[in-house]
Amino acid sequence: MAAKVFESISKYGLALAVAGGVVNSALHNMDAGHTAVIFDRFHGVQDIVVGEGTHFLIPWVQKPIIFDCLSPPRHVPDITGSKDLQNVNITLHILFLPVASHMEEDYDESVLPSITTEILKSVVASFDAGEVITQRELVSRQVSNYLTERAATFGLILDDMSLTHLTFGKEFTEELEAKQKSLRNFVKQL
Repeated sequence: MAAKVFESISKYGLALAVAGGVVNSALHNMDAGHTAVIFDRFHGVQDIVVGEGTHFLIPWVQKPIIFDCLSPPRHVPDITGSKDLQNVNITLHILFLPVASHMEEDYDESVLPSITTEILKSVVASFDAGEVITQRELVSRQVSNYLTERAATFGLILDDMSLTHLTFGKEFTEELEAKQKSLRNFVKQL
């Protein structure tokens, strides 16, 4: 009698384990702050964007392509020229989000650096090197406005942008230091 019970448990247990494995491979958990588009081997990328939670996928046929939708900080360095032809080294700190309906796989590796470089070059070229220093807030605001507008065309929402690093070429820096030194000497004489 006991042998018969163990035999039926082993039969049902094996079937239950196989069924559990199939169900487990068909479910996919999406973490908070992530979204995905579903790639289907027969139909390509589907138009549906899935958010956080548990989702059903057909095993082997469908695969999620996951995107991190948290605001990832991105540091974009650039060397550009000012209106008076001085080299300006600028680094932008950018926080952004992808728009779920316009996600591309490498938006932060290819799109963001290229449009940031384009915007920086056009904005900084309209200021003298001295104006870049004295009107830093205006430069930052113009870069932010243009970058927000341009990023929207690629499905990116710009959360925040700030100029975190700003240096100039050797000649301009030496000239600026000489002016500061002569100003200090003048003040001492007073």
